[in-house]
Amino acid sequence: MSEETKKPNSYTSEFKESAVKLAIESDQPIAATARDLGVNVNTLHTWIGKYSKPKQQLAERTDEHIYDEVKRLKKELARVTQERDLLKKATAYFAKEIR
Repeated sequence: MSEETKKPNSYTSEFKESAVKLAIESDQPIAATARDLGVNVNTLHTWIGKYSKPKQQLAERTDEHIYDEVKRLKKELARVTQERDLLKKATAYFAKEIR
C-alpha cells in the first residue's frame, strides 16, 4: 500500500495540544513544524484554531457576562417578589371589602 492511499492517522488530543504549543512557541514557521512532526500543515492549522489559548480568554469574558446576567436576574427577582407581595396585600384588602 502506498503512502498516498493510507488511512489518515488518528492523533491523541495530548499530541495535538503539544503540537500546537510547539508550533506557537517555536521560532520556525508552522509549515516547518508540521513537516518535522509528520503532520499536514492544514491539519496543524486546524489544531491551532481548536487548541490554542485564545479560547480560554473567550471563556473568561463569557464568565463575566454570566456574572452580569446573574446580577441582573437577582435585581429582577427582587422587583418581581416585591410586586407579588404588594398584589397579595391588595388582594387581601379587597377581599375584606367585599365581605
